[in-house]
This record gives sequence, C-alpha cells and structure tokens, in this order.
Amino acid sequence: MKVAVYAICKNEARFAARWMASMGEADGVYVLDTGSTDGTSERLRTMGAVVAEEEIIPWRFDAARNRSLALVPEDVDICVCTDLDEVFRPGWRAALEGAWGPDTVQASYRYTWSFRPDGGEDTVFWSEKIHSRQGWRWVHPVHEVLERLPGFPPGGKAAAPGVQLDHHPDPSKSRGQYLPLLELSVEEAPGDDRNTHYLGREYLYYGRWDDCIRTLKRHLSLPSAVWADERCASMRYIARALVQKGEPAEARRWLWRAVGEAPHLREPWLELAWQLYESGEWDGVAYLCRASLSIEMRPQTYICEGWAWGSLPWDLLSIGLYRTGRRAEALEAARQALALEPDNARIRRNVELLGG
Repeated sequence: MKVAVYAICKNEARFAARWMASMGEADGVYVLDTGSTDGTSERLRTMGAVVAEEEIIPWRFDAARNRSLALVPEDVDICVCTDLDEVFRPGWRAALEGAWGPDTVQASYRYTWSFRPDGGEDTVFWSEKIHSRQGWRWVHPVHEVLERLPGFPPGGKAAAPGVQLDHHPDPSKSRGQYLPLLELSVEEAPGDDRNTHYLGREYLYYGRWDDCIRTLKRHLSLPSAVWADERCASMRYIARALVQKGEPAEARRWLWRAVGEAPHLREPWLELAWQLYESGEWDGVAYLCRASLSIEMRPQTYICEGWAWGSLPWDLLSIGLYRTGRRAEALEAARQALALEPDNARIRRNVELLGG
C-alpha cells in the first residue's frame, strides 16, 4: 500500500524539520508553497519533499488544497492531508494501514487542535483529511472540506484510532483572511449551513454582535441545518453576543434553548451554569453542573470545547454546593477539580479552606 502526505505552506521554515520528521513514515511528501520568502521550499526539498511553488490569486484554501493534491502521483493508495504546524505521533502509518479496508475511501483519526498551557490536551476531536487518491476535491474558500466527485462510488469510512495528529500553531499568524473568505463562501453558497454557522462565529470573534446574531439565526433557519450539536453552538454564540449587548435575560432564554437542542453535550449546561454563577443562583449552578458531569462520553466532533472537559464543571459545582451549605460535597467536587488542574492555586486554596 502506497501512502503519500500532501500540504500547502507559506513562510513556515521554522516548522519544516519537525513536520518532515513526523511525516517520514509516508512513501512520499508533496507540498505546494504559495509564496514563501523565508526559504521554506528549500528546506523542505533538502529533506526529501517534492515542492512546487505557485501563488493562488485570489487566495482560496480550496484552490490551494486541490493544486497540492494534484502533485500526488496517481498510483498512490492513501492521501494524507496535513499542515506544517501539525505533527503525527509515531506509528501512525501502521495504524492507518491496519484500519484501511478494501472498500475504504476515507479515514477518521484523533486530532488535538489545541493544548493547555501545562501541556495537557484542550480541544480534541476526530478529523477526516485522509482519503483515497481518486474521486475527491476540496470545496469552500475557507474551512474547506473534502467532497466526493460525481461518478465515484461513495465507499466506506474507517476509524483509525491509532492515528494521532497534534496541532501546534504559530500564535503570531493572523486569521484576518478568514472573515472575508467566509463572507465569500456564504455568498457563493448561501444555503450551506456549515459555513453560515462559521461566519456567525467569526462575527462573534470580531465583536460584531448584531451581525453574529443575525447570521446565526439565519443558520438555524436553513433547511439543511439539522445537526443538533452545531445548532446548539449557534444558540450558545447568540447568547454570548446578547450578553455583550447587555441583554442577559434574552441570553438566558437562548441558553435554555441550547440545552434543549443538545442535552447530550456538556457545553450548553455549563454556559448556562456560568450565567447563573454570575447572578448568584447557586442551586441552579449545582444542578446544571451535575447535569453536565452526568455526560461522561466525550464527543468525537469538533464541537467539543476543552473547558467543558477540564476542571471547570467540578470547580463550579464545588462553589454551588458550598454556597448552598453542602460543604462535604463541595470538598469532594473541589478535589476532583484540583485533580484535573493541579497547578491552579485558587482551586487548591478552595480545597484547603473546605478542610481538604
């Protein structure tokens, strides 16, 4: 079985050696350099990568990905798309080949998108950027996804649990291009629920509260917007924007809707718990935190925020219990929070004050 890695890059010389070392289990590495001025191409070539150089004007991530995929030889069996700020843990190829069956055309794998300051994992989900060589194209100017070409059988998707990819981004890089590209994406495909959701979220990042609320309400109205997890996230983001606009009561109503939309997720329970914490409604805080902690299976989708699986639910629970006179239970919850975040001095003090 022949396995190839392909990627796009621009001014990522600092990551080249680390990336090439982690991709070394592949039979070949193919890179489209879209305009580096720091010697990225030269470094990659000296380490064995096949590198083509081409500026994509106007810039679109899907166009760049498709050009990089075109560099991969036709006789390759499995294509692995990564970025230079990502690193595979050793043994990924054997795990991938072990999961790949005769009818497999795509594989999912564990992806750590972010890490906490202490080095522990933060946001984790399963990604799907490994695929067969034939019958695929990338679509959307940003937040691009793989689409099966007409005329090719759908095939099967295999889970490859032994494949682990870690993301170590460059914090100095701007994401300023994302907003105009998302606006273009929604303009090109106004009925696409996924990128409509992403656009509303991007407006939230920019503090454009009214645009955020308007766009996410439109997302919720789209006939294709049926995935409860993403609908729930839109409701939570609307609530965040409403809080910033000074409308906490309306925000709370949206958070209750979010809980009802996806009660199987921790995030809506905890965002509502946090709002009740802000207003000193301690019984509600304790109830909502316990509801969130009853969800023990961490989802494999990208809508799985690290804070919901760290110390926060136990920390808030301990405070809610303490404020309602349940000191022994508060101590146990605080201990659980400290076990998940042992370097947090405030939680440690809480344990000590509770008699731990």
